Amino acid sequence: MPRTTIRAALAQEHPLVCPLAHDALSASMIEKAGFKAFAIGGSAMLAARYALPDIGLIGLSDMVAGIRDIASASALPFFADGDDGYGGNRNVARMIEAYEAAGVGAILIEDQNRDSKQQRADRAKHVCDDAVIEGKLRTAMAARSDKETFIVGRTDAYGPLGLSAAIRRAGRYLELGVDGVFVAGLTAESEYEEVGRALDGAFLSAAMFGGAATPWLTVSELRDMGYSQVSFPAFVISRAVAAMQDGLVALRAHGDGTTPIERPDFVDSTRPFLDDAVALAKWNAYAGT
Repeated sequence: MPRTTIRAALAQEHPLVCPLAHDALSASMIEKAGFKAFAIGGSAMLAARYALPDIGLIGLSDMVAGIRDIASASALPFFADGDDGYGGNRNVARMIEAYEAAGVGAILIEDQNRDSKQQRADRAKHVCDDAVIEGKLRTAMAARSDKETFIVGRTDAYGPLGLSAAIRRAGRYLELGVDGVFVAGLTAESEYEEVGRALDGAFLSAAMFGGAATPWLTVSELRDMGYSQVSFPAFVISRAVAAMQDGLVALRAHGDGTTPIERPDFVDSTRPFLDDAVALAKWNAYAGT
């Protein structure tokens, strides 16, 4: 099945709800759960694929390898984190070509300095000068081969410079002609409202992390504030990590003989979902050809 576009997905759902896929299996399950699109963020994918934090340790080739694996498992359109473009303007152009070839429908490019990159947006320490990020966004728009490829300007200026500076930067990105903006690191509902008012009418991305330090707004609340797309960066992988941790602790105790585990009942109940996600029936059908 050919991959649809982000624009087509937006026509089906507003705001567009995007879980983060951290691997091919999660991407397949997201599609089968009925979502219209998904996202690939650095923190979830790098944790799952390399057991590394998203603090600028990996390069373009590492990221593209993970994206390709994930893209192969789903026909849904998807957003992907492009970091700072992995270097200067020439690196940005190469990243756009590589991401488009991998099937990415929307690419986020940020202004956080790579040398001091933080995984939590509200803890960002430094952002590059206006001229640097503006040059990268211009390059990204010029380098794309498909005008349906969304270029989203992400600003992490909230942490080091404050909300007003972050809004000013996002407004400037829109003036340059990007398809949308993401003001990262917001910590209060009132700040989401302020961004929505200040950038009214633009394609606005929001991220709901679910931790105690950040707001948890409903999709309808974000729609009313003017947001076009909302991602849930930690939701899927955090649940997976919690389940694995609980299971491994229990299994270790079982192996030690301290707390035996009864025969697990979830293996049979989850098997149909796993078989469906890996398209077992399709591949088995070839056995008789």
